[in-house]
Amino acid sequence: MRPERYTRGNFAPVTEEVTAYDLPVSGAIPADLNGRYLRIGPNPLGLEDASAHIWTLGEGMVHGVRLRDGRAEWYRNRWIRSASVADRLGEPRRGRTAEAGFDERFDFAPNVQVAGHGGRVYALIEGGIAPYELTPELETVGPCDLGATPEGFTANAHTKFDHRTGEMHSLAFRYGADFLQHIVFSPGGTAERVTNIPAPTLPYMHDFGLTEHYVLIYTSPVVFDPQRLATGVPFGWNPELPSQVGVMPRAGGAVQWIDLPPGMVGHTLNAFEEAGSIVVDVAWHPGRFDIADIGGGRPVLERWTLDLAAGKARTELLHDRPQDFPRLNGRYSGRPYRYGYTASTELYAAPSTIDADRPDEGFSNAVLKHDLVAGTTEAHEFGRDAAAGETVFVPSATAAAEDDGYNLLYVHDPERGAADLVILAAQDFAGEPLARVHLPARVPLGLHGNWIPEA
Repeated sequence: MRPERYTRGNFAPVTEEVTAYDLPVSGAIPADLNGRYLRIGPNPLGLEDASAHIWTLGEGMVHGVRLRDGRAEWYRNRWIRSASVADRLGEPRRGRTAEAGFDERFDFAPNVQVAGHGGRVYALIEGGIAPYELTPELETVGPCDLGATPEGFTANAHTKFDHRTGEMHSLAFRYGADFLQHIVFSPGGTAERVTNIPAPTLPYMHDFGLTEHYVLIYTSPVVFDPQRLATGVPFGWNPELPSQVGVMPRAGGAVQWIDLPPGMVGHTLNAFEEAGSIVVDVAWHPGRFDIADIGGGRPVLERWTLDLAAGKARTELLHDRPQDFPRLNGRYSGRPYRYGYTASTELYAAPSTIDADRPDEGFSNAVLKHDLVAGTTEAHEFGRDAAAGETVFVPSATAAAEDDGYNLLYVHDPERGAADLVILAAQDFAGEPLARVHLPARVPLGLHGNWIPEA
């Protein structure tokens, strides 16, 4: 995909912050949805050169809707106030960015994930760049030390929450470091255990896996390359390096490395232990992956069965439609489960077939529900130009089954030129939405988010 693609259509950044109350709704919001749906993504502030733009380097903007008692109380979108964002907006710097001696080289407005833990809300990124804490109304408190260790690591974007223990886990890397860190947080958000893991190939590691007893580490030919620092994306593809999954006990210890075909994990759907093996379901990018063009790949859903005694992996294609951003009912994270949800990332037009008045390709605008026991898949198709993103599963208040709950996601409404927060009944996934909350602004295609229930 061309670099300017990420500045057009539904990738295009929005230029204003909006606050709106008592949002109009089509259908009925389930009364047991009491909390905030938040999602973040790159939203460049003052983009100057679209031809050289790298989408992942856009300043983070979080979009949120507050639901309570069947009402949509508010919508807000806010840039994360890193030092440079605050300066450009003519505002005072927040938190420790105002201190003398603050190192601005490592300051960036996180744009990958927004999550809650220990009663607080954090905007997260990776590579040792500091997370930022947000207020419940999405205002920036400032950079924080979530998971900070003496070696300069902080919590990575894809943290994992263990519902059985209340712990949060992070597998963190730092640009140029030849080791990783597994950081375990208490239910209150304090980093209580750190394990260093050698990683001499300097891998880029966006996600990881977690089971009841193991941490799963992914390496690939996508590695840190200091010669690419000037490009803003200091990672390249080294075909001489293997793709592997490492298995380490959660308490620390030796890592067992198991070879995989060439490729890279986009994201983990889930992982669990079964009869002496470990089962891992991932969005897998087969072959070469270009981190500067993350929308140009064709990831598929794969299952790996890791035989620890034999040191081998059996791989199985679960679904070949291009898809990523996998989610599940979080209560089943690290455990055997049945249902997974993904967002289609399939292009609906190749560049050579695009109409002259439609100069850019787009996504096929569907979310998928996979029944991994029955081996079936349902699709909820939103139609051309809908720009549907990641869906988050929220269990119902009286859930008796794994898929008893709701799927929440932002979907562009081309007729209004703005987004809806769409609420699907997970057990009637392809049916009409339960509700559409009509937002007053467009929500660009972004990255990840979460449902943060009222405490």
